Amino acid sequence: MIPKNIVFIGAGNVATNLAVAYKNTGINIFQIYSRMEINAIQLAKKTGASYTDKLSSVADDADLYIIAVSDTILPAIVNELKIKNKFVVHTSGFHSIDVLSGISENYGVLYPLQTFSKNRLLDFTLIPVCIEANSLENTTLLESIARVISSDIKKINSVKRKKIHLAAVFACNFTNYMYNIAQDILKTENVSFDIIKPLLIETANKILEQNPSDAQTGPARRNDNMIIIEHINMLDENKYRILYKIISENISEIYNK
Repeated sequence: MIPKNIVFIGAGNVATNLAVAYKNTGINIFQIYSRMEINAIQLAKKTGASYTDKLSSVADDADLYIIAVSDTILPAIVNELKIKNKFVVHTSGFHSIDVLSGISENYGVLYPLQTFSKNRLLDFTLIPVCIEANSLENTTLLESIARVISSDIKKINSVKRKKIHLAAVFACNFTNYMYNIAQDILKTENVSFDIIKPLLIETANKILEQNPSDAQTGPARRNDNMIIIEHINMLDENKYRILYKIISENISEIYNK
C-alpha cells in the first residue's frame, strides 16, 4: 500500500530531496519538522506541507514517517518522538534498524545511496535505495514505497549498510575533500579549478568501465620517488604534505611490492 500522507522529520539535504521526489509523484507531504523553523518553512513551501519546529507538535495520523536527520541527533529524535505505531523509517547509512525498535512496532530503513544538496534536486530513478524492515510484511510495504521514486531497490541489512556507508565516505566525501585541496593549490597560482574538470570527468568515467585498482595512475603507482619528494616540498600546508605522503605510501605498497 502506497502511503497517502508522509511526515518528514528533518529538512536538510536528504529530507529535501526525498520530500520533493515524493511530492512530484503525487503523494501528499503532510508535515515537515525541523528544530530550525526557517528550514521547516523552506521545505514546507516546496512541498505544500504544514510545518513545526516542535517534536511535540508532530502529527500522529500520517501513514509514513521518514526521519531524515544527521546521524548525531537521530537517537535523541527517536527518544523524544511520539507517534504511536505508525510506519517509521530512518534514512541513515550508519545507524542500525534497531535504533527505531522502541518507537513503533512497524519500522525500517530507507537509505538512498547518493550525495545530496538542498540546492541540487536529483532524479531518484536510478539512485540505489537500500531498504530494511522489521518484518516480512513491512519489507514488502517498504519496497513498494521505495519503488515509487526509484527502480533500483536493494534489500540490505544493517551490518552491510554500515560498510556501504563507510565505502561511500571514502569514494565521495574524501574525494570531495581532495577536490578542495586541488582548488587551494591552484589558487596559489591564480589558476581556475575549471582546468582540471575534464580530468575529473575522465577519472569518474574510467572507473565505470574498469576496476578501480586497474585504473590507478600517477607518481606513486609508478614508484617515481623523485616527483613524490618534490611534490611534498611544494606543498605549503603541513597537513597536505602529511596526507600526500601517507596516500603515496599506501599506493606504492600495493603496486610496487
